[in-house]
Amino acid sequence: MELLFSYGTLRSKQIQMQIFNKVLSGSPDQILGFKLKSLQIEEEFGMADYVVAVPSESLEDIIHGIAFEVSNAELLKVDQFESNSYKRVQVKLQSGRVAWVYTENK
Repeated sequence: MELLFSYGTLRSKQIQMQIFNKVLSGSPDQILGFKLKSLQIEEEFGMADYVVAVPSESLEDIIHGIAFEVSNAELLKVDQFESNSYKRVQVKLQSGRVAWVYTENK
């Protein structure tokens, strides 16, 4: 199993059911040295507002979220769900565990 850190849309049980056909189990955690940035993504009915994690110059910046346990196949489903505005990278969580997180795709 892999860990997927979510700070936004993927925390929604409705979105989890849409992507995985189940609700994920996870635990609260944080990533240090990142901050959230506003992001607009074009969708079927216009522009929608989201947030994206970006590296920060300060290790005191923290993003709170949930670390979910997922399989490799489930990670691939999330890759398809996320827009090209995001890329998946590995980070060390405050708990010391390593997780995948979606950050800004520059």
